[in-house]
Amino acid sequence: MIRRRTVLASTLGITGGLLLGTAAEAAPADWSRAVVDSTIARNPDPKSLGGWGYTRGLFLYGTYRVYQRVKEPSYLAYIKRWVDYYVDADGHINHSFDNLDAMQSGNLLLILHKETGDPRYRTAADQIRTRVTTYPRTSDGGMWHATGKTNELWADGVFMSQPFLLRYGLAYGDENYAYDEVTRNLAVYFDHLKASNGLLYHAYDADGDAPWSPNPTTGTSAYHWARAIGWTAMTHIEVLDLLPANHPRRAGLIANVKHLAKGFVRFQERGTGRWFQVVDKGSDVDNWTETSASSMYTLMLHAALERGYIAGGDYVSAARRGYQGVLKKVKVNADGLTDITDICEGTNVGDLDYYFARKRNTNDLHGLGAFLLMNEQLAY
Repeated sequence: MIRRRTVLASTLGITGGLLLGTAAEAAPADWSRAVVDSTIARNPDPKSLGGWGYTRGLFLYGTYRVYQRVKEPSYLAYIKRWVDYYVDADGHINHSFDNLDAMQSGNLLLILHKETGDPRYRTAADQIRTRVTTYPRTSDGGMWHATGKTNELWADGVFMSQPFLLRYGLAYGDENYAYDEVTRNLAVYFDHLKASNGLLYHAYDADGDAPWSPNPTTGTSAYHWARAIGWTAMTHIEVLDLLPANHPRRAGLIANVKHLAKGFVRFQERGTGRWFQVVDKGSDVDNWTETSASSMYTLMLHAALERGYIAGGDYVSAARRGYQGVLKKVKVNADGLTDITDICEGTNVGDLDYYFARKRNTNDLHGLGAFLLMNEQLAY
């Protein structure tokens, strides 16, 4: 794998964490460390990141990926401090876990149990795993986005729950359940959300009565929101990395990656290398290129090339342009801290005007976490 990554990085023009030809005279030698260090400098007490939730889990999971490479002890200590605000002395988390979003930070529990050996973290992870068993599902096995959203599947949701469940299974002898449950959910979600243009719809309602579903027959929402698709793209890479080579659903997951790769190439904005907030509406003057999704798409394309799921110059070019495009949204400000711009705030299912009008935040944790995962995949 190391040699393949070296060859692919050379093909993409990546060296020392930067793309050749990128104008970045004052750029840090390690963008990942710069983003982590800047975020910690802004939030010396990790509690200020916010409460138990997926955006904090995403950023801190990205921080852990950087820690695995650079072995900076303060990074792991920062993750532990945040988690310890929410896991009590008995290993209990005061949360009902009635939505998939709340499960994503469970990945940090698995990390900390492995790194520290403290049984509290295993106990807390068990709490989420137990909830998975009783969590409501559609008739074909898809875990609802939230208990208050009956029979609704949102493309966002798979990243929030399935990688945690698979890692838990592998860590604690529950792999057979995890393999079956995770691959079933990915198959069910993809089957309902798949669009003919190489993208996914944001959401699906099995009851066909959601206000955002214009077609009660298909039950899908009307639009292709960028980050929802990105969550699904990243999930496929993470799951395939852990799934046995002979698993019967593996070929189907790779076919899903190929479907998305074609859509990403088709709808990439050539001038910037990024992707639009509503992916297929690039000609609309109110649309805008969004940084977190662009990071996610770039990650998937690069990882799929590296692992041999896709091949060809169009995909290589798209990954190169995507990385260059995302880096253009990363700057070092006058205070010496990094800023990542044009990150969409948290978003529900809506119409075009709703998606276009979402706030374009700077240093939103959605974008910081996605950037770290992408940069660790591409640059090192």
